[in-house]
Amino acid sequence: MVFVPPARHLLRAKDVADARYAEPLGVDDLAGAAGLSRAHFSREFRRAFGESPHAYLLTRRLERAAALLRATDRTVANICLSVGLHSVGSFTTSFTRTYGRSPTAYRAQFPPASQHAQIPTCVLRAFGRPQHRTFREDSRRGRP
Repeated sequence: MVFVPPARHLLRAKDVADARYAEPLGVDDLAGAAGLSRAHFSREFRRAFGESPHAYLLTRRLERAAALLRATDRTVANICLSVGLHSVGSFTTSFTRTYGRSPTAYRAQFPPASQHAQIPTCVLRAFGRPQHRTFREDSRRGRP
């Protein structure tokens, strides 16, 4: 089988799916971004990338949900809604099918989010400075 590079318009639609996965996107929106009819877009997208546009978008959403489950302590329902899905039941079914365990079981295999919470650099710098210091290098001691 000869590799045919995907056309620029298909990559544009893929970029829209990657960037706006949390929005209520559908195949019609992606086809519009590519400038193609829905049927032609779906056929060309599947030929170029090996999966349907809907499956690709769902995969992006589930990947982001998995990252949020690993790194935050937000509820499963909140994560479901924040990645652009509307049904917690459908989310749990899709997540389990993809990752082999439910979202809560997936989260349980990682350390709690509080253990790897990142502190902003500006806060580290502010509290890491010496407490008693002067900004003058030349003191007036010893001068008349």
